[in-house]
Amino acid sequence: MAEAALRAGCEAYFGYPITPQTELLEHMAARMPELGRAFVQAESEVAAINMVYGAACTGKRVMTSSSSPGVSLMMEGLSYIAGTEVPAVIIDVMRGGPGLGNIAPAQADYHQMVHGGGHGDYKQIVLAPASVQEAIDLTVLAFDLAEKYRSIAVVLADGSLGQMMEPAELPPMQPLKKGAPEWAVTGEPGRPRRQLTSIYLQPEDEETTNIRLLRRWMEIEANEVRYQGYYLEDAEIVLVGFGTSGRVALSAVRQARAEGIRAGLLRPISLSPFPTEAVKAAAQSAKAMLVVEMNAGQMLTDVKLAVQGACPVDFYGRMGGVVPLPDEVLAEIRRLHANPPADLNGHTRAAWLDRLELVRGGN
Repeated sequence: MAEAALRAGCEAYFGYPITPQTELLEHMAARMPELGRAFVQAESEVAAINMVYGAACTGKRVMTSSSSPGVSLMMEGLSYIAGTEVPAVIIDVMRGGPGLGNIAPAQADYHQMVHGGGHGDYKQIVLAPASVQEAIDLTVLAFDLAEKYRSIAVVLADGSLGQMMEPAELPPMQPLKKGAPEWAVTGEPGRPRRQLTSIYLQPEDEETTNIRLLRRWMEIEANEVRYQGYYLEDAEIVLVGFGTSGRVALSAVRQARAEGIRAGLLRPISLSPFPTEAVKAAAQSAKAMLVVEMNAGQMLTDVKLAVQGACPVDFYGRMGGVVPLPDEVLAEIRRLHANPPADLNGHTRAAWLDRLELVRGGN
């Protein structure tokens, strides 16, 4: 992902080491000076995100990376970047939590990045890779989207993907763009003065900014939804999972198909904007949907909102850095195939926790 960022034209990187993303920072530490670009290991994640903010105001391609607790520290800076309408790329390699948690893979930053972030009314683009190749491709895409929409673009991976080794192809090295965008601040002599800010003391001025951000987000929703479907044409049990969970779910779906169970998978690639219409369409002919995550059901709410009661929605998740096994997900598919939920709500947290305790006891 670090090398992909370099080849996408990243000119400045600011970060702070935290497992499981430190290899990214280490690669940048070696490669950025070789290429004559700016690298700073900041004294903290708070400092790093504010350095990103400053560099982004000059119109350069700039990024940072961190892992869950480190990203939490960046939230105020992310809101400033959004409010100032400058592009920036963030890579979040998620780990177990809450609190300091552990360094094992999890997906518990979904709320933080998709629905949370800093204070105020704004949305950010969030892309979720499920392979090393996709991590490379989405890192490049993140720079393009951030620049196109003057927005924050997040690549949301997890510790599994952050430590995974598999064949992949890197893109060619792009030449650095010359000149600065019309809106950027540069200090160049003879150039009209620019002022970038996120403070609008008059409520009407702040509302105007919020309206502009919202209209831009509506454009993103119309043009930048991404997802991958597998075996959805005749699927009666439709799974929804992103990143590593989606990858595990696909293995389970293939095993279910081998048993004659018509299962399918919808894997969101853009978590924000969320593929609402695709999920809604998949639910129309499904007997049940199963959301699979490495958290306590953070994407579950978005799936339920998309389904709008068209079919029951159930849930299976592992937490705290535990990765679900394909056999666990297959057992859930078999259960739903044999006894589709009568209640449209499908999921009850207590029933899921009871089933999870049985799995944990078996282990």
